[in-house]
Amino acid sequence: MTLRIMTIHIQRQLDVVSARQRARQIATLCGFGLQDQVRIATSVSELARTVYNQAGKGKVHFSIEGSTPPQVLTVEIQNSGQSIDDVDTYLAGDDISTEEKEAGVLAAKRLMDRFEVNSDPEKGTVIMLQKLFYQDAPVVTAAMVNAFCTEISATPAAEDTMAEVVQQNQELLSTLAELKARQEELLQLTRELEDTNRGVVALYAELDEKADHLRRADEMKSRFLSNMSHEFRTPLSSIRALAKLLLDHVDGELGEEQEKQVSLILQSALGLTELVNDLLDIAKIEAGKVDINPAEFDISDLFSALRGMLRPLLVGDAVNLNFIEPEEPIRMFTDEAKLSQILRNFISNALKFTEVGDINVRAQQLDDGDVSFSVQDSGVGIANEHLSLIFEEFGQIEHRLQRHLKGTGLGLPLCQNLAVLLGGKVSVDSKLGQGSTFSVTLPQMFSDRRGRRSDTTLEALTQDGRQPVLLVEDNPTVRLIYDKFLVDTDYRLVVARSVQEARDLWSDVDPVAVILDIMLHGETAWHWLVELKNDPRCSQVPVIVATEVDDYGKGMALGAGDYYVKPLSKQQLLSALRTLVHTQPPVSGISSADTH
Repeated sequence: MTLRIMTIHIQRQLDVVSARQRARQIATLCGFGLQDQVRIATSVSELARTVYNQAGKGKVHFSIEGSTPPQVLTVEIQNSGQSIDDVDTYLAGDDISTEEKEAGVLAAKRLMDRFEVNSDPEKGTVIMLQKLFYQDAPVVTAAMVNAFCTEISATPAAEDTMAEVVQQNQELLSTLAELKARQEELLQLTRELEDTNRGVVALYAELDEKADHLRRADEMKSRFLSNMSHEFRTPLSSIRALAKLLLDHVDGELGEEQEKQVSLILQSALGLTELVNDLLDIAKIEAGKVDINPAEFDISDLFSALRGMLRPLLVGDAVNLNFIEPEEPIRMFTDEAKLSQILRNFISNALKFTEVGDINVRAQQLDDGDVSFSVQDSGVGIANEHLSLIFEEFGQIEHRLQRHLKGTGLGLPLCQNLAVLLGGKVSVDSKLGQGSTFSVTLPQMFSDRRGRRSDTTLEALTQDGRQPVLLVEDNPTVRLIYDKFLVDTDYRLVVARSVQEARDLWSDVDPVAVILDIMLHGETAWHWLVELKNDPRCSQVPVIVATEVDDYGKGMALGAGDYYVKPLSKQQLLSALRTLVHTQPPVSGISSADTH
């Protein structure tokens, strides 16, 4: 929605002064601070002066784009028929006098959020300025604009320039006073920081020394665990092999008591082997020597493999192990072996501490795009004060079932470390006597520690060969729909769930277009749209806005190539991509909005 405020005709030098006065008054109406009021008024007056000097007459149009925050103040300065032959050269300042370059067009360009020049030999030149409202600024309505216009129309513009000069001097004095106060604050802060830095430097030296000791101790511990684990494996393997030979009666029969004793030796060796394997895994994770091997897989296939692997652990019909498939198929890109190891530990613990009842294994797609796996049992449960203990190494809880079950106390700490390694987290919800639910939440698409997609994923995308389209969308259902829209087309989808993730992906992806949802989880994308269009490296990439916000005028004013209110159809999306990607992006602004 566009709210027209007023138009000022530039026909004499005094009109330049009037344009500055009205610009300052309108900036006040829009809720801008004093410094931004000065920036807006100065930009308008400099451009109005340029129009008057070059063409003799022109117009200044003031309007507000948008009906929801943040709104956009738009100012169009139009001359009477004089055009610019080469706009890019003009904006670069190559054919502008030094005085004009410093105080005119280029100065106005620096002071505003968006600056655009359209020049036509028949219609003349139109310079468009835009300033984005503050995020907490009140919404300016049509009624407020009407009241404002009535008020300022009753206040005639000054008939001489002296009043405006006085006003400008007051603004400059106020700005200088503010700058001086800030300079004094900075000087005081600098002195305080210098004093603080001396103490911090001494503290850092002490911390570095202690950190070095801790680092060496941690390395020695990891090295000890790794070497000990390897050294134990060989004799344990020999003990297991010899015990099995004796139990298989290879060298003769054993007595009943002898067979019982050899079986105990074999069970102890198996328990020690499990302990050694867990210690080695933890040592590898702490030393950073665990390799992540992400691959794409279906969760149904993972459940099928776990079902066959864990079936032998079920004894009798007292306990039922149920794998509950997700309603919609879910595909993940992560390390399937490590995820399987986490779930096996959860399920094994549930089987150990559930005498009668059900164990339910579920997978669920979350709203933020992550996938949550849960193992729910009806076993003995855990008291609240013991929930933190179970994730400590060798931490075990005294219970009547514990005496009959082997365990090392390393399974759950290992699960927690593996989950962190995969970019996720482990949680537990339990009530004593009612059962427990252990959960692990992982990103659907494994990412490295820098927050970008793994090299394997980027390499796969690069080998795709299709043109990349960056989708900034936090709704997993909408992402799936767009992905299906682009199957068997010239475009491939690269997904970002937030503005920050889109910034991180940009240099790796180099998209040919952007599909942008304005209302993201916890943020809006209006400011990022302005940022894109003000960045010379990104400004030529067309942005297709697809959102629930019905504010076409504001979207186009901020530089969108096209604007749609959800739901967006496949035909609309492909048509927009083919139009915008294979042609120069259309000039955004009020004129393009009128022809939509």
